[in-house]
Order: sequence, then structure tokens, then C-alpha cells
Amino acid sequence: MGSAADALMLIRQAWALRRDKLAAPPASEAETRAVAGKVRGYLVEAISICRAAGADRELVVALGKLGHVEQDAGRHETARACFEEAVAVARAVADPLRLAHAVRHLGDAHRHARRLTEAEACYEEALSLHGGHVAGAAKLDHANALRPMAILKEELGQVEEARILWERARDLYSAVGVEAGVAECADHLARLD
Repeated sequence: MGSAADALMLIRQAWALRRDKLAAPPASEAETRAVAGKVRGYLVEAISICRAAGADRELVVALGKLGHVEQDAGRHETARACFEEAVAVARAVADPLRLAHAVRHLGDAHRHARRLTEAEACYEEALSLHGGHVAGAAKLDHANALRPMAILKEELGQVEEARILWERARDLYSAVGVEAGVAECADHLARLD
């Protein structure tokens, strides 16, 4: 049986490999599948270690990352199940920032599946959890939680609400120096005018 540290090492390896794959995709479809399989394998192993070690905080992270990998592969219902379990575990360990992160990604899964009511409820919960945690790195997390709600409000035709959310996200991205976030917010705001 491994430890929480072993699980975190596997999670980091998986995420670095995925990041590298996205930055410079492998030359062939077979190579892409092989890399994706390796990333998934690391995360499945990390999840197994977390369960055996009772490392629930790390389990939340591993499940969330596996959800992203499943989305990458087009397995959206499997991804949703990963995000739902991540939410349940985060609730059980009473970690509001991990819960906010997990709930936001569950909201994204719902939004992509056009379950907009469920997505909105997830985003509202994520934003309420971020409400008391807006210092330092949490500013980026808060901006990242505002962003999908702004997208959803745009999709629902709620222009003024979307505008307010994009402005808040832009200000937070600016405060932490994430220029790509600032630019995306500015693009959306320009389209809303």
C-alpha cells in the first residue's frame, strides 16, 4: 500500500504528462492514445492508493483530474461521475476550497451536457464557497469560478448578470497577473456591448 505522498507524486506525474501532451501533441493517433492511457493509469493508481490510505483530500484532487482526462477522451458521463465523487469526498472532509473547485468542475460537466439548471446550482455553490476566501491564490480560484457562471449567464441571455460576472473575473485575473484571463473577459465584455 502506498502513501498519500505516493499518490500525490502520481497525480503530479499524470498532470505534467497531460500538460506536455497538450502543449506538443504526439505525432500519431496511436501515440496520443498511449499518452492518454498512461495519464489515466497514473490517476487510477493514485485513486487506489488514496482509497487504501484514507487520503481523502488527495482523493478529491485525483478524482477531479481523472474527470478531466475522461472529458478529454469524450467519456463525459464517466467524467461527471468522477466529479460527483470528488464533490462528495470534499464535502465529507469539510474542505471548502477543494469543494468549491470540485463543484465548479461538476458544473462544467453539467453545462457541457446542457443541464443548465444543475450547472447554475453548482456554480452558485462554488461562488458562495469562494466568498470568504479571496486572498492570494484564492483570487485565481475565485476568478475561475466566476468565469463559467458568466459563460452560463451569456448562454441564458442574462446579459447584465454576465457583464457583472465578467467584470469581477477580469478584476481578479488582473490582480493576480493572468493576462489570458483578462483578455478573455475583455473579449466577452466587448461582445456584450
